[in-house]
Amino acid sequence: MAGRPPTKEAPLFGKRLAAARKALGLSQQQLAEKLGTTRVNLAYYERKAGNPTLDFMHRCAEVLNMPVSEFIREDDGSERRKSGPKSRIEQQLEAVRSLPRAKQKFVSEFLETVLQAS
Repeated sequence: MAGRPPTKEAPLFGKRLAAARKALGLSQQQLAEKLGTTRVNLAYYERKAGNPTLDFMHRCAEVLNMPVSEFIREDDGSERRKSGPKSRIEQQLEAVRSLPRAKQKFVSEFLETVLQAS
């Protein structure tokens, strides 16, 4: 990483902005040009700005082809679940995910048959 390392964690908006930019293979300079701003200003939004303007969020969303809600949702994208051990069905689903594709298909078809009979 070029420049001085950050002293504190980037705000959530900045993390999401950087992740979206990188997912499209854009450099900060390339995205800044598309947004009509400077690379320094974009770096500020990615690393420090905790409260970007709504106009800037809309421009970013349009250029990155994503909804504004991806920038402003409160959760980190992971599922919220109750605390405690996983239920038996959750454990079984995890086990099914690790099976070969043919066996996954068999389990899926079996479940479909059982569910349709209910």
